[in-house]
Amino acid sequence: MIIYNVTVNIEDDVHQDWIDWMKSKHIPDVMKTGFFLENKVCKILSTQEDETGHSYAIQYMCNTMADLDEYQAKHSQKLQEEHTARYKGKFVAFRTLLEVV
Repeated sequence: MIIYNVTVNIEDDVHQDWIDWMKSKHIPDVMKTGFFLENKVCKILSTQEDETGHSYAIQYMCNTMADLDEYQAKHSQKLQEEHTARYKGKFVAFRTLLEVV
């Protein structure tokens, strides 16, 4: 199983709107693509001393790298653009791929 992990730090002033939008719009849109089996939203509790905002790890589970590659080729750009358009300048994000062993 492959875990597509998206780590996001979101600024305080849009935090609640971001959580609501992620749960009601973005994550359901990602899941509707049909490539992922489940997802989890995890709040990151460990922070750096000078860190501001709120950090989350959003995890999407899929069966194979081929599934993830197809998702990225067909859907990820549009979904990421929607997120950036809504929260531009209010977040930083990075992605990590994990394999369950």
